[in-house]
Amino acid sequence: MSFTSSHLGGESAPKVTISTIQEKKQRHEPITCLTAYDYSSARLLDEAALDMILVGDSLGMVMLGYDSTLPVTVEEMLHHTRAVRRGVKRSLVIADMPYASYHLGYDDALRNATRFIKDAGAEAVKIEGGQKRVELIHRLLEAEIPVMGHIGLTPQSLNVMGGYKVQGKSLAAIEQLMRDAVALDRAGVFSIVLEGIPREVAAMITAEVKAATIGIGAGPECDGQVLVLHDILNLTFAPPAKFVRRYADVSAAIAGAAAAFKNDVEARSYPADNESYHLPNETREALETIAARKRK
Repeated sequence: MSFTSSHLGGESAPKVTISTIQEKKQRHEPITCLTAYDYSSARLLDEAALDMILVGDSLGMVMLGYDSTLPVTVEEMLHHTRAVRRGVKRSLVIADMPYASYHLGYDDALRNATRFIKDAGAEAVKIEGGQKRVELIHRLLEAEIPVMGHIGLTPQSLNVMGGYKVQGKSLAAIEQLMRDAVALDRAGVFSIVLEGIPREVAAMITAEVKAATIGIGAGPECDGQVLVLHDILNLTFAPPAKFVRRYADVSAAIAGAAAAFKNDVEARSYPADNESYHLPNETREALETIAARKRK
């Protein structure tokens, strides 16, 4: 299946699907993914030909100013997913299911998941957790909802883990991660996010499962990589994690532009004459005539 994308200058580009990701895993081709939370950033990522765009619940921290992902609501995630969907033609759009949207019962979880697909236009949902999510994954797949898994450092488990800590350091922890990964794989997820685990463990999981592994702080042996867009652009207000590579300093560019605008307005150099609209000559002349009469 293909289409002509106006985003890509009229060139024909294949739509990324679940099958595309599975085929890339089989061919050992790297898979790319970044987060997006609005129309403009999603459109830019789509034009850059990212394989997948994740509408992450990290938006709670980078867009809404929360201290963690826990307060994010389904309605907030749906709002941002709709905006992202409108900006994407090629990439596969995945929506994060926020905390408490799938923890309170299968019926509630299925109802929420269908909203992301039917109402917001996502093409898959992401849920955190390993073996304990198997039955939920079965139910979602029965409802024709593709699922991305997420194990390792799972931010929605922040309080249980006691903070954002690297997972899978002990033999027992490694064994549990392997069990979780295999369980998700057998349940039918098309991909698994591996977050905050040693690269050696991520390599073992990647070799073991058929699902594509997408690393974030999990080393280069994963099938693909994902990062938070705001992290790589320096648009967050905290020191970056060890695994974050900064590709641009958009924060400095925005601050510089805002300061320059302020200076120009205060100096009355903006707007200039060529940045202003003018009356037609005949209207201006008529006004000048009226003004001249009033002065007599």
